[in-house]
Amino acid sequence: MAGVDSRAPRIACDVDALADRVRAMPGQRVILGLCGTPGAGKSTLAGALAAALGAVVVPMDGFHLAQAELERLGRADRKGAPDTFDAAGYRSMIVRLAERRDDVVYAPRFDREIEDSVAGAIAVPRGIRYVITEGNYLLRNEPDWRAAHAAMSAVWYLDIDPAVRRERLIARHVAFGRSPSAAREWVLRSDEANAREIERDATRADAIVAQH
Repeated sequence: MAGVDSRAPRIACDVDALADRVRAMPGQRVILGLCGTPGAGKSTLAGALAAALGAVVVPMDGFHLAQAELERLGRADRKGAPDTFDAAGYRSMIVRLAERRDDVVYAPRFDREIEDSVAGAIAVPRGIRYVITEGNYLLRNEPDWRAAHAAMSAVWYLDIDPAVRRERLIARHVAFGRSPSAAREWVLRSDEANAREIERDATRADAIVAQH
């Protein structure tokens, strides 16, 4: 069953009601963070909220280190772990977005077809009020992640039944080319190890969104 240990208020995953919560947030630039374990539905909810708000989505996944760099560092077999991301680069981008000094901020996008990031793929003009960023480590208690979190208007944690999440992940890996056995092995070894760390950080969320 879902139910992370957090004192943050629990709110239902109702897109219209969630969009109203975002509209009520103050400021010329509202940055909403969606955090959760792999397979929790972050991208799906981000897309639905973006459609409702006219927002731009800037995923954390664009800050994956390049595959060649992961191989050089000996980290390719655990891609998705905290140290396989450019946390300082992500923090710098979120701060730029919050400050609204640039006419446009260009963000990278992770392309699952090539398993690598594409620079300058997402444009965020200064006139855009709502920005949604989603990823695994938005609540991580380390300096760059904390600084990124501090520049956001709010970070919500997506809570979901772990069994549902695991099956979604396996299906996703199969869809992108892994065999069912290789997909299950990756999920149970790599994704689950990351999920345990992410769940511990849920206590720092501003709200818990109950997924289904």
